[in-house]
Amino acid sequence: MDSLSVVGPWVLHDAPPPGEPGSQHPRPKLLDQVRTALRSRHYSPSTERVYVEWVRRYVRFHRLRHPAEMGEPEVTEFLSALACRERVSASTQNQALAALLFLYREILGVRLEWLDGVVRAKASPRLPVVLSRDEVAAVLHGMNP
Repeated sequence: MDSLSVVGPWVLHDAPPPGEPGSQHPRPKLLDQVRTALRSRHYSPSTERVYVEWVRRYVRFHRLRHPAEMGEPEVTEFLSALACRERVSASTQNQALAALLFLYREILGVRLEWLDGVVRAKASPRLPVVLSRDEVAAVLHGMNP
């Protein structure tokens, strides 16, 4: 396994099948638990991939600490870093938040009341790419000769 696969007493990546090298010490597999929970709830394969990647990024962001050892300050720090340092879109930040909510509620069995009140990022309003004929007519009509 690569150096980022093993995180303290638990594993981020799939463990080798029993009988293969590296299988002597069974460990809880966080990402496998996430995958299993998502599949049992019939989430789409793309949601599964994305949620697993957000959990992996969250753990790596916090120097491989287990999410059970973390709480509100770490989630807030991670989401803020996404918005401020990485300048991700509001929808991307909300996707990360949804993955972390799933992790804490469904995998760790922790009801984080403070997360219920977390304000989700709002997408900035976008200007229309193309004006309709009526909109163009209204703009032209409003202009002075």
